[in-house]
Amino acid sequence: MPRPSSRTYHDPLHGAITLDGADPTEALLIQLIDTPAFQRLRRIRQLGPASLTFHGAEGSRFTHSLGVMYVARRIFDRLTARYPVLQQHRTVTLCAALLHDLGHGPFSHTSEEIFQSSHEFWTRRILRESPEIRGYLNAVSPSLADQIAQVYLKQSPVPLISQLITSQLDCDRLDYLMRDSYFTGASYGKLDLDRIVLALDYDPVTQQLVVARKGLAAIEHYLVVRYFMYAQVYNHPKNIAASWILERILHRARQLLGRLPIDVTLLAWLTKPNESLTLKEYLKADDGLLMYHFQQWSDYEDDILSDLCRRYCDRNLFKTKSISALSDAARQSIFSKARTLLRQQGFNPDYYLTVQTSTTRGYTLYQKGINLLSDQGICELSELSPLVQTLTQPSHRAWLIYPREIEPQLWAD
Repeated sequence: MPRPSSRTYHDPLHGAITLDGADPTEALLIQLIDTPAFQRLRRIRQLGPASLTFHGAEGSRFTHSLGVMYVARRIFDRLTARYPVLQQHRTVTLCAALLHDLGHGPFSHTSEEIFQSSHEFWTRRILRESPEIRGYLNAVSPSLADQIAQVYLKQSPVPLISQLITSQLDCDRLDYLMRDSYFTGASYGKLDLDRIVLALDYDPVTQQLVVARKGLAAIEHYLVVRYFMYAQVYNHPKNIAASWILERILHRARQLLGRLPIDVTLLAWLTKPNESLTLKEYLKADDGLLMYHFQQWSDYEDDILSDLCRRYCDRNLFKTKSISALSDAARQSIFSKARTLLRQQGFNPDYYLTVQTSTTRGYTLYQKGINLLSDQGICELSELSPLVQTLTQPSHRAWLIYPREIEPQLWAD
C-alpha cells in the first residue's frame, strides 16, 4: 500500500502540526486519522455541555487528540535524541497518544457518568474490533494494537511510555489544560509548555519519566494551573447543572420507552448495559444524535421530558446555589423547602431538584505521582515541594440545583 503524502493541521494552540508521509510512523498516523472511528471524534465535544457556560468551548476530541499526539512527539523526540534506545518505541508512543480518546461517547465524560461507561474500555475495544484501525496497525505489526492497549493499562514494559500518555504529568493533561484554557477564555489556565518540555527527562535505570530539579517551578505552575482549571472551569456549577439536566432527560426517556419516538441507536444505549453494545451501536452515537432527539422531544406530549429538553436546548438551565457552608440540618431544611415549593408549582422534585457535590484537588499520588530527580536520587514531587503538598488537599463543594421559578420564595426569610 502506498504511503500517504504529508499532512498539515493548522492548530490554534500549537500552530502547524505536520505529519511526514515519508516517515513510516507518521504515515501510519495519517492513515489512522482518516478512519471513520477517528473522524467521529469531530462530533464529540471536548468539554461536553460546558459550551453552555463558556461559549467558546466548542472544541472537539478530534482537535485535542491531534494536540496530544503533537505534544507526545515533541517530548519523545527530544528524549530520543539523548537516549537513542527509546527510538524503537516511537510508533507505539505516538499511536497511543493519538488514539487515547477514541472511545469517548456523546458529551465526553458526561456520558460516562450517565451511561456508566468507560472511554478507556471502548478505546481498547475499538483497537481490537475496528477493521480499519486494526488493519492499519496489523500492517505494521500484528502485536501493535496489543502494545498500545498495554500503554493505556499502564503495563508498558518501559514505564516512560505509559507515563507520557496516562499519569499525573502526561501529554493528555498538558494539551487539555492549555486547550481548554484557550477555548474557555480562562486566562489562569495558561501553561509554559516550553519550560515543561525542557524539564522532562528519562531515567535509564528505572526507565521512568522524571523531572529535572531545575524544572520544579515549571511543574509547580502546571499543578496550580490544573487546580484552578478544575475549580473554575471543569467544576463550574453551571456545568454541573447542565450535566444533571442531561441525566434527567435520559432517565425520563427510559421511563417512556415503548411510545417515545427514538432511533435504534439511542434505543440500544438506553436499554443495554453499555459494555454489551455492539461496536456499530457505540460508534454511531455522538453529540448530534442526542441533540437531534432532544430537539424532537421538546414538543413531545410528556410535560417533564419536553420541558427538560427545551430547557437544555434553549439554555434555560437550573439555578445553582452553594450550600457548602451550611450544616447538615440547614441543608436538609432548605432541600425540604425546595421540594414543597416545587410541588406547589406543579413540578416533580425528582426531576427538578438535586444536591450535587464536586471535588477539586490539584495533585494526587495517582500512579505514584510525579518523579523528581534530586541530588539524593529519584523522589516523589510533594516530598520537596510545600506548594505541591498543599495541592494534595481536596476542596469539596455542595450545590443545590433547582429551577429559577422557585428562586424568590426559596431564599425568602
